[in-house]
Amino acid sequence: MVAAQPAKVLIFSATNGYRHESIPDAISALTTAGPSHNIEFDQTEDSTAFTDANLTTYDAILFLMVTDVSPNDIINLEQQTAFQNYLNSGGNFVGIHSASDCLHDAVFYQREIGAYFWDHPTLGEATFLNNVDPTHPTVSMIPERWTYTEEVYHFKQDPRSVGAKVVLTVDPNSAGANASAAIQGDPHPIAWYQERGAGASEGAPTVGRSFYTSLGHLSSTWADETFMAHIMAGITWSLGSNTTKAFNPSTTVGNAALKGSATTGWATSLSCLCLLPAYRNAPEGQPMQTQQKEERGWGLRQLL
Repeated sequence: MVAAQPAKVLIFSATNGYRHESIPDAISALTTAGPSHNIEFDQTEDSTAFTDANLTTYDAILFLMVTDVSPNDIINLEQQTAFQNYLNSGGNFVGIHSASDCLHDAVFYQREIGAYFWDHPTLGEATFLNNVDPTHPTVSMIPERWTYTEEVYHFKQDPRSVGAKVVLTVDPNSAGANASAAIQGDPHPIAWYQERGAGASEGAPTVGRSFYTSLGHLSSTWADETFMAHIMAGITWSLGSNTTKAFNPSTTVGNAALKGSATTGWATSLSCLCLLPAYRNAPEGQPMQTQQKEERGWGLRQLL
């Protein structure tokens, strides 16, 4: 499958609760990895980014360690409607770590992310298992037993109940005791994907993909090569839905602004999702005022 143009992804990292110290490191790691995957990232914590007009310009929305404490305090009901409209139009979604600990009253969001966070044992060394679907592109880089320091999330739902396919689990000896064990399903889910995101309304004509991983708590994690390969593979797998303009110009959402530039050829094999590098700075004239910020040679656009 050959992309029509680079994919454009909005990183949303707002918090109104616990705030992870690793968020700046995560943003830096993602935007540094972007060029080699032909992904252009915008980053914001401003909820006014959630309008129909603005979200339509993105191939995926990425919730990065978002948290809240009250309903509607990171994005209000009108903004949530725009978010669901985006999902109903073929938009893709990626959630990382505490993205499962927000919008607890939004049924569409629970279905799109798959399950809400319940709690976690004390941070420590854990052994994660890649033995469910070890060749899936989102986990093919992870060994069968992968041990490192990370929070092990317990969940309030079983993501398989909305059709999610779990691809990473955890050794029960690493998980710690929790009342959610019977609720979240067995084996204990850690990362999963949905070929058709369940957050889209029933009958939506075009439905994109969803990917979630509960990993990513520590800053040191974002410097780990295996973890970063897992994250970038989850993003690129989601973008391969063929429901946005990155791959299918006839669709209604995604990066549509070529502004006369030469056609960018980046290709991906559906079996391995290996991307050929080519990058072009984002065009001006987006719905929101933007400020160009150069970081490690990457054009990170931060929405103000």
